[in-house]
Amino acid sequence: MPYVNSNGIKIHYEERGSGDPLLLIMGITAPGSVWEDHAAYWEEHFRCILVDNRGVGRSDKPEPPYAMAQMADDYAGLLDALEIPEARVVGVSMGSPIAQQLALRHPEKVSCMVQMCPWARCDRKAKAIFEHMVRAKARLRPEHFQHFIQLLIFDKTSWDDDEFYQDMVDGQQEAATDPEPQPLHGLEGQAEACINHDVLDELPDIEQPCLVIGGEEDMFTPAWMAHEVAEAMPNSELFLYEKSGHAFHWENIEDFNPRVCEWLNNNG
Repeated sequence: MPYVNSNGIKIHYEERGSGDPLLLIMGITAPGSVWEDHAAYWEEHFRCILVDNRGVGRSDKPEPPYAMAQMADDYAGLLDALEIPEARVVGVSMGSPIAQQLALRHPEKVSCMVQMCPWARCDRKAKAIFEHMVRAKARLRPEHFQHFIQLLIFDKTSWDDDEFYQDMVDGQQEAATDPEPQPLHGLEGQAEACINHDVLDELPDIEQPCLVIGGEEDMFTPAWMAHEVAEAMPNSELFLYEKSGHAFHWENIEDFNPRVCEWLNNNG
C-alpha cells in the first residue's frame, strides 16, 4: 500500500492507469477508493491518483483543527513526493475547495481543474448542515449515518429507481461492517475546514481553465454555490445536470465520465 509523508502526516494513495497525471480529491467522510467507478474510465487516458484525505481512510487522522489551506498543502507535498510538477485536478464536494486552495497556493502545480458541486463560502444553512453531520455521526450507528448521508446527496429520481435504491441499501450494510470507519474527530476536522472555507474574493486570481459541474437539485451544496464559483473564476464554464443531486456524478455516470474526460483532454 503506497504512502508518502507530506505536511507532517502520512498520506495513503493509489494509482490507476498511465499518461498525464490526474489528481482526484475526494469529499467529506469518504476515502479515495470512492473514485473507483470514475477512475475505471479515466485510467484509459490518464495516470489517476486516488487519495485518502487527512482524517479518513488509511491516511493519518490527526486531531483537529483542519483547514482547507492545510489540506491543499498535503496535496502539494504528495505531488512533490511523486515528482509530479503539474497535474490536472478533479475535486468533488470538499475536494473542490481543497482544489481551489491548491490552485491559489501552488498555481504552478495545477494545469486545469474540474470543480464538482463546489462552494467558495458557506452561508448559515451550509454551516448548519456540516455541524449537524458531526452530531449525527456522534449519535448514529454507521449504517444509519450512511442513510443520513444518502438523504443529503441523492435526488428523488434515484430514490424512485429500484436498482439505484438497492445500491443505497447495500451501501448502508457495507457501512455497518466497514473495517476502517472514519473516526469522529476526523469528521470534526474536515467539517471545520468546510465551514471556514471562504475564498470568494480570491477566486478571480485562478487563471487555469475550470469546469464547474453539479446537479440542479443538490440540497447539500445548492446550485447557487456552483454559479457563484463559476462566475468568480475568469476561465470557467458551468454545467448542471437536471433532476440530479449532490451525487450527480453517480446519477449520470454514463454521461459524466466521458464528458469530464473529454474536457480534461481538451484543457489540460
